[in-house]
Amino acid sequence: MKTIFAIAWIFTLMFTLVACGDSAPPPKPAAPAAPPPQAEAPKAPETKAPEAPKPDPNKELARRVKQALEGDGKIQGAGIDVTATDGKVTLWGTTATPGERTRAGQIASKVDGVSGVDNQLKVVKGS
Repeated sequence: MKTIFAIAWIFTLMFTLVACGDSAPPPKPAAPAAPPPQAEAPKAPETKAPEAPKPDPNKELARRVKQALEGDGKIQGAGIDVTATDGKVTLWGTTATPGERTRAGQIASKVDGVSGVDNQLKVVKGS
């Protein structure tokens, strides 16, 4: 009788444990998630060789006119400054004679790229 009682008790205990336990099956281990898509590594910017600075066309024109004036043996170009804006050249400074003033304007007008000359040179005797 003790054996029957022990077997009944074990079945009761098992039934109680099953009844009291969670009726839902235990969760399955989650499948490993797919790795998040890798963002494409940013491309390094294309390195270009640094460009040489482009010369200012106005300064370049003024330099050429000044060079032409200094190359003329009849004008003392040291007393003449030259500025340029969009092809128009302005001569500043002094000359010793009216002929030098006129000659400076003529030389400046013949330089390639000069579209006009504003001759602001002043005649100063002995300059």
